[in-house]
Amino acid sequence: MNSNSIVVMGVSGSGKSLIGAQLADRLGQPFYDADDFHSPANVRKMANGIPLSDADREGWLTDLAGLIERHDGLVLACSALRRAYRDRLRRARPDLTFLYLDGDIDTIWERLDRREDHYFNGRAMLESQFAQLEPPSDDEAIRIDIRQSAEQVLTQCLAAVYKGLNRTNPRR
Repeated sequence: MNSNSIVVMGVSGSGKSLIGAQLADRLGQPFYDADDFHSPANVRKMANGIPLSDADREGWLTDLAGLIERHDGLVLACSALRRAYRDRLRRARPDLTFLYLDGDIDTIWERLDRREDHYFNGRAMLESQFAQLEPPSDDEAIRIDIRQSAEQVLTQCLAAVYKGLNRTNPRR
């Protein structure tokens, strides 16, 4: 497949890592999780239920933009909660595709409450992510409703990516 860079975005618990890894596998692209690029100080803050500030995210966004610039195609799981963060990543690669995994707070909290392998801490932190979230407009991202099975979400993501590839370059 020709290269395409994709950000699978949404709040914690929306399925970014699961769907992103499966999408990357199906597309033959490398997969990265933006959580792996947080500084130890940021991880400590989140583990203690302290939301990150824009200043906390600055170095993280710089690292992610560099990652996007260095790859001719990738899938990145990243919250990308605010438009400014998405714009920052898009400057690294203007044709970056955003897939927004959209769900309500109760559905996502139910998922997070069952997780044991993540530093995310508490419903208050999820509520702070929803408060920070600037949902992308239709011309900025492709919205995928997560109130369905993971396989259905993946199928919709693949369809959106293939449709985008055909629209931007019919020869692909």
